[in-house]
Amino acid sequence: MGQVIGLLGVCLVLGVLARRSGRFPEGTVPAFNAFLLNVSLPALVLRAMHRLEFAPGLVVAAAAPWLLFAGAVLFMRLLGPRLGLTRESVAALILTAGLGNTAFVGLPMASALLGPSGVPVAVVADQLGSFLVMATLATLTAARARARTELSVRTLVRKVVMFVPFQALVLALLLRPFAFPDWLESVLQRLGDLLTPLALFIVGFQLRLKGLLPRAPALALGLSYKLLLAPLVVLGLLMFVPGLALVVKQATVLQIAMAPMVTAAILAAEHELDPELAVLMVGVGIPLSFFSAPMLLSWVH
Repeated sequence: MGQVIGLLGVCLVLGVLARRSGRFPEGTVPAFNAFLLNVSLPALVLRAMHRLEFAPGLVVAAAAPWLLFAGAVLFMRLLGPRLGLTRESVAALILTAGLGNTAFVGLPMASALLGPSGVPVAVVADQLGSFLVMATLATLTAARARARTELSVRTLVRKVVMFVPFQALVLALLLRPFAFPDWLESVLQRLGDLLTPLALFIVGFQLRLKGLLPRAPALALGLSYKLLLAPLVVLGLLMFVPGLALVVKQATVLQIAMAPMVTAAILAAEHELDPELAVLMVGVGIPLSFFSAPMLLSWVH
């Protein structure tokens, strides 16, 4: 757990220092974002989904992230305009509050706090929950928000189908009957491993805390939903599911309580949806989640 926190912190700080050094060109952010979304993330998805073993009893863990995103859509669209937030800012909050960092923070935290029995549940919540939501509903949300006008169903479907991580997901499922050669496993792992450090580096590169105070109401809205309200709602709903193992409840709540997904901020930036607010959600949410998530986990019985 300490190694995870150390990696996240170092990468964020390196990004901040890199921006202040002036040694990186103006096109740094778009170039990094393009690499992460079109190379590193697809490699991670292709390897993870090809190896995933799913048990029917884990359907609750897979469904919870979909509920999280649906709730974010309703919550932010209802309260966002009342705070005077623009369409782009509301969309940025939906993406970041509706998607959790269930892979790079959630999986190590599940391993540290729940042991080996909690990891398979956390993997299902990440791959069949968070990632699928990001590749489908979140991509559609971002596309519609950027277009400013109603898009046809054909256009929206094309947006999802042309999203490279989604293509990697489909390919991984089609190739499940076939074993990957060792060299391909190694290549995919190395490319996928770049996602966490580079994504957090670019978040730090864009992080400007001097803009924190004016964004405090929007941040409070997004983070209170992501780190507190949504996990409590999911915890309450799980109490009504009969025969659910304690570790499934624990891992599901823990994944829902994760900080905003780094890739969600990248998706917001790619669609020009208030990237400053999206970055603040991630940059502020990650440190807060190290305290809020274990606290919420202690309430699961």
